Amino acid sequence: MKTLVIIPSRMSATRLPGKPLLKINGLSIISHVSKKAEEANIGEVIVATEDQEIIDDVKSNGFNAILTSNKHKTGTDRIHEALKKSNVRDVDFIMNLQGDEPAIDIDDIKSLNDKMVKNNSNLGTLAAKLKDNKNLKNENIVKVITENSLERDHFPKAVSFSRKFEQVENIYHHIGIYCYSRNCLKKFVHLDQSKNEKENRLEQLRALDNNIDINVSLAMSSPIGVDTEEDYLALKKIMEYKN
Repeated sequence: MKTLVIIPSRMSATRLPGKPLLKINGLSIISHVSKKAEEANIGEVIVATEDQEIIDDVKSNGFNAILTSNKHKTGTDRIHEALKKSNVRDVDFIMNLQGDEPAIDIDDIKSLNDKMVKNNSNLGTLAAKLKDNKNLKNENIVKVITENSLERDHFPKAVSFSRKFEQVENIYHHIGIYCYSRNCLKKFVHLDQSKNEKENRLEQLRALDNNIDINVSLAMSSPIGVDTEEDYLALKKIMEYKN
């Protein structure tokens, strides 16, 4: 089974414009993510972006990138265009990595890919244990409820995703990485955005609303995503200290 890793990225993030090119240890955030994806060694890696600056940066660091339209509503539409434009053939799975999570654990990427291949699933994602019940009401942390408890070797189905939950059983911190079978990705991008998806600003609800199962793999840690200046400075400090 062949997997292609595509990382959607763009300069115009609302809360922190230009974040893909912010540097940590002398390397841009988007190139850090590309490096992690290559180190996971699950397949070829491509950055999909509407911005020439990102293409130039990624290529200058030895990674591959494809210029896509600036009309896409979601990252998934962007990765689908990149898949069509790429020269990679016979792909079975497409891994959609977030371009703003340079601290993602390589083993978690590998684990999700292994489970997708082993179970021949349509759509899979990652979630980690919630560190604090206060996070149940924190709308910046997306949560997922799974059918059964999440263990290292389990791959249960997601029941629902939300920014805010009351209950605490089988509820986890969702990490926005997705792995699609090729057919599932094609089907997904041709579905209309659902009401649920728009209201909650959660793309994965479009899948559940159209009876596409999402399986969830346990991540060993929740990476710090870079959404704000504070996130960037905090992550920069950690990664520079580790270095």
